[in-house]
Amino acid sequence: MFLLLFQWPIFTAILLIIINTMSEIIFMVKESDEGGYEASALGHAIFTEADSWEELKTNVREATLCHFDDDVSRIVRLHFVKDEVVRV
Repeated sequence: MFLLLFQWPIFTAILLIIINTMSEIIFMVKESDEGGYEASALGHAIFTEADSWEELKTNVREATLCHFDDDVSRIVRLHFVKDEVVRV
């Protein structure tokens, strides 16, 4: 028990380093009225659009790198939202 409590600050420091060096950014993606896709990051002022899904992934990557001026690794999650009304 004493050994576990002694190592706790080291474990906490390592965990904080991992959390601070890698963060996740979630983009809400929807179909554009003009065709293609629009993506906006939740909690950040990052917006982009594209004609195809592959182009959107490239644009999201470039927009994220431009927004953050550091060497921190990030995970980007694209959350596709389709708003469709169905009459029943």
